[in-house]
Amino acid sequence: MAAKMELAPLRQWNDFYPGTDRFAKPEFGDLTKWNNRVISNLMYYQTNYFAAAVVVFLIVGFLNPFGMFLGGAVVALVFMGSVWAGENQVMVKNFKKKNPSVFVVCVMVTSYFLLSLCGGVLVFMFGITFPLLLILIHASLRLRNMKNKMENKIEGVGLKKTPMGIIMDLLDQQEEKMNKIQDFLESKMKD
Repeated sequence: MAAKMELAPLRQWNDFYPGTDRFAKPEFGDLTKWNNRVISNLMYYQTNYFAAAVVVFLIVGFLNPFGMFLGGAVVALVFMGSVWAGENQVMVKNFKKKNPSVFVVCVMVTSYFLLSLCGGVLVFMFGITFPLLLILIHASLRLRNMKNKMENKIEGVGLKKTPMGIIMDLLDQQEEKMNKIQDFLESKMKD
């Protein structure tokens, strides 16, 4: 699977942050539309988000290297344990599929409690959670453009596989998109 994976291109700054006219408040009443916007932006700007997270991670890591390493290890272990539980327990898998945001929050809260036992709460909060918060805010507010939508369709059909696509698969977010695309293609073939 890793041999077929491609790294998404780094988007230019004027595409990533084009100005206030390409940002809008999400429709809080329509959670499906908001979820689609977040997923599309996470897929399209994944390399930019990764670069921003690495910069914050390095700054905090420079200030407290042991705490950052400990925090990263705990979050990775909790996430892997949650994914394993989701794949092996039907109830957890259904919860993860229906509530991906709540699932990620549960992983972070569990990590917080584990880190508080180790004394690395501030390192965790600023080094790991702060970049995630910034990414989710940007993904929620950034309006999609045509290029963004086209890239996501290509990824959804399976012509390309990126790291964020694999993460979305682990959170069971790609299957629904694949079914919609397949239904659309089948309806076009019948016409």
